[in-house]
Amino acid sequence: MIADPSWSWPWSFRRTNHLWRVQMSELLLGDKNAVIYGGGGAIGGAVARVFAREGANVFIAGRTQSKLDVVARDIAAAGGTVETSQVDVLDEQAVEKHAAAVAATAGGIDIALNAVSVMHDQGTLLADLSLEEFMRPVDGFLRTLFITSKAVARHMGSERPGVILTLSEPGSKLAVGGILGHSVSAAGKEAFSRVLAAELAPGNIRVICIRPHAVVDAPAAGSYTKDLFKPIAAAAGQSVQEMLEDGGMAQGTLLKRLPTLSEIAETAAFLASDRAGAMTGTIANLSAGALVD
Repeated sequence: MIADPSWSWPWSFRRTNHLWRVQMSELLLGDKNAVIYGGGGAIGGAVARVFAREGANVFIAGRTQSKLDVVARDIAAAGGTVETSQVDVLDEQAVEKHAAAVAATAGGIDIALNAVSVMHDQGTLLADLSLEEFMRPVDGFLRTLFITSKAVARHMGSERPGVILTLSEPGSKLAVGGILGHSVSAAGKEAFSRVLAAELAPGNIRVICIRPHAVVDAPAAGSYTKDLFKPIAAAAGQSVQEMLEDGGMAQGTLLKRLPTLSEIAETAAFLASDRAGAMTGTIANLSAGALVD
């Protein structure tokens, strides 16, 4: 049957559709497709929830399905759009297959964040540090960053601006004993982000590194940092939370406090949005003043 060309959608539907489009346009990430690796973790989960709130179609991937499910339930309960995938981010073929599937389903990838955590040593000096422990964060963090960035980059940019967000730490610039592997890996992540921004800019893809300090409420949200900081806190006769809130970490910042998961997630949403369209090849310093650029 050929439709009558004089027929149009009822005014009420057209008005509703117009309002939906207006509402979506007011959101930071309206109708963008965002992939978050490590999406079941403390930072990855916080970012996923904010991205979904801001209108993104969120695809979270990680090693532990139960953690992904917790984040997905929160997003779905708030009316957001989310899909989960159990993916080993150290498996290059698996990550590439996942990114291709997301792009095929959603029509492309607009935003990607690597929030994958790698347990490592902090506190051991060179004399007692093994080569394996030194290389664990260097190889682990940078390997996952390379694999995920390469997988998503081929599915973003051109007519639709793409954004790759990375995470580093103040250790990239701090001169403190006992964080040799951690510091080198953090500096490597920032260098990787800077050079990648230069490579991908011609393809309309921005790359921005977010550098938070230790996140004060991350251990309570299931972050691996709870186990990471436990020996250091115990040596000072404190709990991990006491060390973060009242110990040297907070006092070593200009603001005398550490950043929160909410602050990191809200910043990530802005940086991923078109409102930050002129930003690339830079670092968003969320160290609360532990480092002053």
